[in-house]
Amino acid sequence: MVVFHEPKHGSSEQEWEDGAGHDPGDPRRGRAARCVVVDGATEAYDAIRWVGQLVESFLGFDPAGGRPSLTPAAMDAWFGVMQERWVQNAPATFATIYEERKFHDEGSFATLLGCEITGLDGHRPRWEAVALGDCVLFHVRGTRVVQQFPELAPTDFGTSPDGVFTQPAARDSMRARLDRAEGVLEIGDRLFLASDALAQWMAASSGNGSDRLWRQLGVLDHPGPFRKLVARERGRGVLKNDDVTLLRVEITASDPSRLVVCR
Repeated sequence: MVVFHEPKHGSSEQEWEDGAGHDPGDPRRGRAARCVVVDGATEAYDAIRWVGQLVESFLGFDPAGGRPSLTPAAMDAWFGVMQERWVQNAPATFATIYEERKFHDEGSFATLLGCEITGLDGHRPRWEAVALGDCVLFHVRGTRVVQQFPELAPTDFGTSPDGVFTQPAARDSMRARLDRAEGVLEIGDRLFLASDALAQWMAASSGNGSDRLWRQLGVLDHPGPFRKLVARERGRGVLKNDDVTLLRVEITASDPSRLVVCR
């Protein structure tokens, strides 16, 4: 499991409003592997904090609890817990009346794609995913897309996607719009989870029948080449200037013999 990301052109690393994380799990203890990509809305209040809260809790890294099962009922309950925690962790004071009003009246918002991988203990592995919004999972075997989830065409990516809101009033809509999917994995398969701008570009490139896309993304081994790829495609005008995130999962027959850390 590896994450690549790049903020908007002209923005700093600290202004990256996406979020991503992964947990390899522990099959011996019944802990499934998980990965998640979250895309915070630029216009929302403190999107970076909301994104971080969702990522940490979904993976189970939040000391206050989290890691919901992916059933509709469990996800709905988790949304409620996340909304309550957002209010509990509100700033003690606000810089301006406008900020305080925005916190209470509008709150924050982010699209979310969460995936769980089971069967890594010798059984046939499977993935199960939930989504609200336009972060996308591509299940790729060789250079062929086995499944895309959600099934969005390049023209389906918009400025007002579904997502996870901090306001309790949005809970019914979130419950109704939550999307779920699953698939069977084989050794050598890859899962690519991408935030909206990159996912739109990937869907368009894949739709053109390009095997080169999956070969290129499959061998990325350092943030440098990923940044060059993003800059080139932005320069060509085919990749929107937005925060981009790519989380890649490869199903291997055994654990890797080496761990490479890029700094």
